[in-house]
Amino acid sequence: MSTKSSPTEEEGQPLIEHLVELRNRILHSIVAIVIIFFPLFYFANELYTFISEPLREFLPEGTSMIATEVASPFLTPFKLSLVLSLFVAMPYILHQIWGFVAPGLYSNEKRVALPLLLSSILLFYAGIAFAFFVVFPLVFAFFTSVAPDGVAIMTDINRYLDFVLKLFFAFGLAFEIPIATMLLIWTGATSTESLKRKRPYVIIGCFIFGMILTPPDVISQILLAIPMWVLFELGIIFSTVIKPRKTPKS
Repeated sequence: MSTKSSPTEEEGQPLIEHLVELRNRILHSIVAIVIIFFPLFYFANELYTFISEPLREFLPEGTSMIATEVASPFLTPFKLSLVLSLFVAMPYILHQIWGFVAPGLYSNEKRVALPLLLSSILLFYAGIAFAFFVVFPLVFAFFTSVAPDGVAIMTDINRYLDFVLKLFFAFGLAFEIPIATMLLIWTGATSTESLKRKRPYVIIGCFIFGMILTPPDVISQILLAIPMWVLFELGIIFSTVIKPRKTPKS
């Protein structure tokens, strides 16, 4: 005797399948991070030497970085390798996210969403590169030059890493502003004309955002706020070629 599934069971089955797929994609992302982590950890000390170069370049002669905690010489490079493995695996992680959401998008939405996804990866890396090669030399040159006489600058390696990672995330997220701007216009949440009218508030918001995410110095705040403003303007320019999203008629 055959049995028929109830409507509730039929509706619940796709949900279970989506949850299983989501779990598998999360596991794949974690495995990718772990695979990348081990070779990075093998060169952890060399990586930390490279990351700390912008500060060590401006340290006075006879001073060096220090470790104030017993486990810092091991845990600090370990943490750096783990975070870098996440950064390196980001394209694959976003690929997994794309594979999960793409089946639910229309073909015209995919044509817009995929370039935005790829651009977001490049912009995030560009933000990190801007922080490392432009912001760090200026900020550390300022910090080391204003130290009072008789004060030896000997930065803790763990505190330095926390400082660097915070700025990496701040500039990486800030460089996503063009993508966020175009998404707001594409989804119909706002319009190009509306964003142009709100430009003064956006500029103030950029400086507030820079004040919150950066250390308490004017240089790093300005170096974050001004690129955010420029990227906002670029987002408005590029959004002129994007038409607001329209759901196809069923």
